[in-house]
Amino acid sequence: MKGIPMQSGVLRVLRATAASWWRHRELRRTGQTALAQRLERETVLRDLGYLKQAASLPNAHVICGEGGTFIYLGWTTVSSFAPIERFPLATLAVARGTPFIDIRPVTDVIAFANLPRVTRDGSDNSEPWGPGRSVSLITYIDMVEQLGVSITNDPRPRQSA
Repeated sequence: MKGIPMQSGVLRVLRATAASWWRHRELRRTGQTALAQRLERETVLRDLGYLKQAASLPNAHVICGEGGTFIYLGWTTVSSFAPIERFPLATLAVARGTPFIDIRPVTDVIAFANLPRVTRDGSDNSEPWGPGRSVSLITYIDMVEQLGVSITNDPRPRQSA
């Protein structure tokens, strides 16, 4: 985390999100405050771990489409049916520099569905063509960009004129 203000802001958001979860609210309502607090702490620690992974893994990225928002962390995916604006963990990851691919503007869903997946380890295995092929995040962004996506925190090297 970058500095104390960012860390306290991140923790404030994660704590508020954990406390607002329906199960934790219900535990508090029924007088099980200690259990609610323990579960909220566990949730905050888990989410901090996801944020650390998003910042450190080469192919970590956030993607948002009509089906919701997903944080890809290699072997783990964290998701919500909500758009990114209503998924605080994804919003925090993007605010901290994780690449964000907004596929909501894509109209050619068939072309999008036929794209390869992003590899977990950063390698590029675009052969053989077909199911199971995977490419690096950079190659994937090159492909989805042709479909009209919006990209924030683009990890590709900038080319000077």
